[in-house]
Amino acid sequence: MPEPLKRLPTIVVVSPEHADLLVDQLSRYVHDYDLEVARSAREGLHLLMALRDGGTPVPLVVIDSSLDDVDVVDAVAALRIKSPQSRRLVVSHYEVFRSESKRLVTAMARGAFDGYHLMPRGVRDEEFHHSVTDLLADWGSTADPEVASIHLVVDGTDAARPAVVEIKDFLARMGMPTRKHLAESDEGRRIVARHAEAGGTPGFPLVEAMGREPFVAASAHDVAVAIYGRPDQVDVNTVIDLAVVGAGPAGLAAAVYGASEGLSTVVLEAEATGGQAGTSSKIRNYLGFPHGISGQRLAQRARVQAVRFGAEFYTGWPVTSLDLPTAHGDPFVVNTDGGAVRARAVVVASGVSYRKLGVEELESYLGRGLHYGAVMSMARAMEGRPAVVVGGGNSAGQAAIHLARFASEVTIVVRRGSLTATMSRYLIDDVESHPRIRIVTSTEVVGGGGQVDLEWITLRNVETGEEQRHETRGLFLLLGGEPHCEWLPTGVALGPRGYVLTGRDVPREAWGSDVPPGDLETSVPGLFAVGDVRSGSMKRVATASGEGASAIALVHPWLEQLPTVGFHTAEGELVP
Repeated sequence: MPEPLKRLPTIVVVSPEHADLLVDQLSRYVHDYDLEVARSAREGLHLLMALRDGGTPVPLVVIDSSLDDVDVVDAVAALRIKSPQSRRLVVSHYEVFRSESKRLVTAMARGAFDGYHLMPRGVRDEEFHHSVTDLLADWGSTADPEVASIHLVVDGTDAARPAVVEIKDFLARMGMPTRKHLAESDEGRRIVARHAEAGGTPGFPLVEAMGREPFVAASAHDVAVAIYGRPDQVDVNTVIDLAVVGAGPAGLAAAVYGASEGLSTVVLEAEATGGQAGTSSKIRNYLGFPHGISGQRLAQRARVQAVRFGAEFYTGWPVTSLDLPTAHGDPFVVNTDGGAVRARAVVVASGVSYRKLGVEELESYLGRGLHYGAVMSMARAMEGRPAVVVGGGNSAGQAAIHLARFASEVTIVVRRGSLTATMSRYLIDDVESHPRIRIVTSTEVVGGGGQVDLEWITLRNVETGEEQRHETRGLFLLLGGEPHCEWLPTGVALGPRGYVLTGRDVPREAWGSDVPPGDLETSVPGLFAVGDVRSGSMKRVATASGEGASAIALVHPWLEQLPTVGFHTAEGELVP
């Protein structure tokens, strides 16, 4: 008997009166999605459960705000429980839109659903379809890709699993659709055979990237080098206008504005484009994105924008040191293990890294249930399993909401007595109202264990000292930041906590003249600092982007006063 045909992902429409109108509008998607209709909330729930039980994914549910059997807010709450991975778009007919909008916008702000829109009144309502495609793209970023750019072959043993997690997370943050194959699968055998025919050294994980010969990768750095190249591809005898160290929101903004204004610009990023913000599943308060946008998508859009203006990116190359100019007019030298970049001006946007937990017995589970950062590529692996997020910032709230689409339950653990001092109000409302998320305050993680992977942790109440064992299969640590400044020379003034000082925060004795450095300028003329690495920054995506753009206004006058005759090499030779 032939196997039944696999169904396409299905968009579900729930509407008692306007289903035909909505199906007609959504018919443009039938090439890639099936459409199903329910005439009531009850019927919609039964339909969702039937699709789920049949293994058919439901990326989007479009729900009429006027239902006959239940209030729409209660309906979407029930849909969220039954189909947590589906995005939910509520639409109102124009006759009731004004009377309902205030109540429904308030519910959306609390996270009850993902979008709210006026029902289309005619053809080519592109604002409506922009909402639809935005939500479909958001779902698609968390689904297994139909077409993969990268194939990752593993042998199924435990030894390489931390490396596989690191590589998958890097590729996900870089926006590279990736599929993982076991070595004994048909696709796995094909790639292994191709690697052997090319004379490659046996090993796993094995990576086939966009038509290149397969190669063994021990880390994300190996993958970055193979795909994105080395910094020494920049001509060593060419001095560029601007080097940007770090490709988080601040560094990306500096790259976009610098390159767009005609500066030759090179960006060096130690990990994946986007920095910590790139791991955020949904940034809902960034200007211009009413439905929110994932950090990964925001970062990749900014990277494409900068590249279109001529910026060059080298990803996976940590900067190891910075050589300051030896004479006025000589360049900065930004050193990496893959080569050096000479630049007339440097913007430091290297950001921060998450602090370590400090519980020695848990560190051995890194990549086996314990993860620093959100590691969004691991969310699907949490399906049906309990997860714990440690941290009280916005990144922790966003991670918890995303994990709750897959995990059976998500526990947020914070040392403080509440989230109000560290998390935005909209996120607090969302996590507090989410049926799969609970918040445990005044608590810290002090232990844990498991046979091979992490299976449980020990929680301690910081006020009473009481300890309890908590089952989990994923511990995601977002514990606040430590600045990436270890590569900076001693001539750069740092604050007590190691962040870079700029402007009037630079001590008087470190000024290079009788006036303080510019607002984003460090104690070294021509060296600027922006984003989370800068002392006094607000640690928000929007302000980091603003600082990156603002730094370029200071770079221009610095470049204008430099001599144009050339620079001295390490051997003392003057190079034009």
